[in-house]
Amino acid sequence: MTETLVASQTKETVLGFDRPFTIIGERINPTGRKKLAAEMIEGNFDTVIADALAQAAAGAMILDVNAGVTAVNPNETEPPLMRKTIEIVQETVDLPLCIDSSVPSALEAGLEVAKGRPLVNSVTGEVEHLERVLPLIKKYNVPVVAISNDETGISEDPDERFEVAKKIVEHAADYGIKPCDIVVDPLVMPIGAMGTAGQQVFALVRRLKNELKVNTTCGASNISFGMPNRRVLTGHFLAMAASHGMTSAIMNPLHDEDMHAIFAANVLNGTDKDCRAWTAKFRPPAAEGEAGGRRGGRRRRRG
Repeated sequence: MTETLVASQTKETVLGFDRPFTIIGERINPTGRKKLAAEMIEGNFDTVIADALAQAAAGAMILDVNAGVTAVNPNETEPPLMRKTIEIVQETVDLPLCIDSSVPSALEAGLEVAKGRPLVNSVTGEVEHLERVLPLIKKYNVPVVAISNDETGISEDPDERFEVAKKIVEHAADYGIKPCDIVVDPLVMPIGAMGTAGQQVFALVRRLKNELKVNTTCGASNISFGMPNRRVLTGHFLAMAASHGMTSAIMNPLHDEDMHAIFAANVLNGTDKDCRAWTAKFRPPAAEGEAGGRRGGRRRRRG
């Protein structure tokens, strides 16, 4: 059984085929958020704190933390900002973290201050990148997201993306990193640009589960990019991806449609035992004074 442990100092989350779908909150990321990027550059973490609290309250199980505020000199600017952001988030909530950067020095800066066992996001199939990131994964004994692209870019052929994932898993094994600590991102293409994007991901996830026996994740909102009614489309994608074996997603837990789709997928896939989470989430509270559906408890017998 493949299980990937991610932990904070006080909480654990386990990704697994027989586990509830893992929700990785995406909000602490300045990419495309100019106001947040400007605040973080100035040392203002008010929005970071608000996003951490809101995502935790909404049901996120892991929080993704990205500090890539600028493409200018990221090797110099990103590591200290990543360190500070991780510290702030850990002081705010006790959820496990996902350290998100394409800059190895920023990943290590985050790993130096992260408590517990964070997830690292990410490593790609380029040999140079593998040889810079995998030693960090081994050194800190943490799991890593493996993105299915390499020196040739992102292939439109799902078989090639599977081979890249396989290469990363095999390369990681050379460092003594087990498949249970590799979480593969098969890469979700926008359905509006590639009509087979959903089918490709579902087929890839099944192969990754059955052949490589690894857990999987994705950037869920990519599927609906540029489409109208994105929330419905993303929610249905998440439920279908889970039914094919996907075990987590980097997503916005503040979107009720997406979250409700995951609650439903957990019920229908049998990972919400006895429908407890669904019932706790959606059953209306009993009216005051009601017990067992009857006001006042048991009725007296006549006579």
